[in-house]
Amino acid sequence: MINFNDELGAQTMERIIAERVIWLTTVSQNGVPQPRPVWFIWENGDFIMYSTPQARKLSHIAGNPNVSLHFNTDENGYNVQVILGKAKIDPSLPASDLNKLYSTKYGIEILSLNMSEEKYARVFNTGIRITPVKLRGLDPIPAE
Repeated sequence: MINFNDELGAQTMERIIAERVIWLTTVSQNGVPQPRPVWFIWENGDFIMYSTPQARKLSHIAGNPNVSLHFNTDENGYNVQVILGKAKIDPSLPASDLNKLYSTKYGIEILSLNMSEEKYARVFNTGIRITPVKLRGLDPIPAE
């Protein structure tokens, strides 16, 4: 379980709330890390995202549920938080257009794709749930 009350955890939670994109890294069947930016929401201690059913990340998750998530760094390469987690395809998740948090967060972006939220939900119809298990950050270089 991640402690979101210490300094690193609190910084990470601020970013979970504020950020619109997170990098998800899965591992392919031949062991190669496969990073990709994804939209996400934070719901009851898990990351929720949606995918097209043919996306390779789904077969990666089925073969190896260990994933990592991270945000972009600041302009100097700092403000690093890496979240290690266990991913699963979750058919119990509501469609994205019925998920109020997701719809509220990304409704404008979905429309900018020239899609209705209903069409987006039909295309991105596979829910993914990632439960965070460990958090690490990059320690700043100490001043001399």
